[in-house]
Amino acid sequence: MPSSLRLLFISTPVGPLGSGLGGGVELTLLNLSQGLRARGHEVTVLAPVGSSLGEIPVVEIAGQLQPTAHTQGRSAPIILPSDSVLGNLWHYAQQHQRRFDVIVNFAYDWLPFYLTAFFRTPVAHFVTMGSLSDAMDGVVQQVGQQFHRRLGAYTRTQAETFGWPDSFEILGSAIDLDLYEFCPAPGEALAWLGRISPEKGLEDALEAAEIAQVPLKILGKLEDGAYWQRLCDRFPQASQAYVGFLPTAELQQVLRQCRALIMTPRWVEAFGNVAIEALACGVPVIAYARGGPAEIVQPGQTGWLVPPDDVQGLVSAIAAIDHLDRHACRLQAETDFSLAALAARFEQWFEAIVA
Repeated sequence: MPSSLRLLFISTPVGPLGSGLGGGVELTLLNLSQGLRARGHEVTVLAPVGSSLGEIPVVEIAGQLQPTAHTQGRSAPIILPSDSVLGNLWHYAQQHQRRFDVIVNFAYDWLPFYLTAFFRTPVAHFVTMGSLSDAMDGVVQQVGQQFHRRLGAYTRTQAETFGWPDSFEILGSAIDLDLYEFCPAPGEALAWLGRISPEKGLEDALEAAEIAQVPLKILGKLEDGAYWQRLCDRFPQASQAYVGFLPTAELQQVLRQCRALIMTPRWVEAFGNVAIEALACGVPVIAYARGGPAEIVQPGQTGWLVPPDDVQGLVSAIAAIDHLDRHACRLQAETDFSLAALAARFEQWFEAIVA
């Protein structure tokens, strides 16, 4: 095992850890921190005030939250609120940088990339979304050109959205498999899990479930109230189908009882942690062949891939769920997405940066 590293992880500034506003970044931070600490590394996490990361200690930083990148347009200007938590996070990092071997940015924001050249301690960036804005594309590319091996991504598909995927280390994701129970005999319902926001395409899952005449359970953070109201107006069953935003223990109890998870993204998902949460429970995944899920699902074994935006394709896949082996789903999660495997990949990346 390599020598112990002192790592500073800087969280997303869009919301406190545990709020759900950070999406998959929150789960990635928790699981990666656990995996690396188990391998003997020292991990410090910086995050907005009010954050909670299980047993992982968090240094809480005050300030105004940053607007979410996925709600902005491609030509949107860079926004930095007064007394921004983003600026305050990186001020702390600058003041304390000598205590760490590597600083790791998990924020999809312009400022951390711009500041990379001004730090003596190497700054690595785990890019958590695909290309969304011209300004971000430019600064990410600048870091990739100036600093060797400083960019990481979940999947090759995500990295390709920037146009130069070879600049990225492809690192994947993971979950704590001990927190998810295998269920060999599910009920009738399907599951949809994620932030309730237009880019997640929940309406397609609702329509497919309605056509297939099967119940749907909706789980996740209600992020866009106006969008949700439009869905409820169009699909009256939606409000009764909404289970809520649940902690992992409760979430997996609902999820593992479902016949399949449906993923209907309208954008290029960087990864799709919800897919591996489902697989860990033995739940097959039906997903649009768009973004990260296309690199996770093994068609005909652990799920089905459907042409993007093809609701009838979802319906056909729902009809074929029973051809899939739920044991194969759990096996894929154990083989490809364990905390130990994730930590080892990141460890190699950090060692290369330090070297």
